[in-house]
Amino acid sequence: MTVFEKIQATLADILDVDAESIGTETYLIRDLDVESIDLLELAVSLSSEFNIDVNDDEVFLKTLRVYLSNPGEGVSDVRAFLMEKYPYLTSPRVDEILADQEGGPVLKVKDIVDYVNWRREGE
Repeated sequence: MTVFEKIQATLADILDVDAESIGTETYLIRDLDVESIDLLELAVSLSSEFNIDVNDDEVFLKTLRVYLSNPGEGVSDVRAFLMEKYPYLTSPRVDEILADQEGGPVLKVKDIVDYVNWRREGE
């Protein structure tokens, strides 16, 4: 099973939905109505399944809105700042997030897949 397939199966189990309805482009909150308790369960599952340390803020982009509204003093390039804060996100994905801020929560399944792959490479 690929990382995506494992995450897809885990999400389907946690949310009691058909795994086929979950793709890499699926938004966790917008499309699947994931709640904070579901994210907690997912974090525990990711840690166990992939034997990685999971940082909730990083993987679930919890502080993203704060960074966007107040990146900090001296930060002139928000895009570069986000890439530093979320090193597992690709440049095109950061651009997509910046363009999609008005649509609501931006976390996608592919972000979690990329996070897991990044953590596994670093450990």
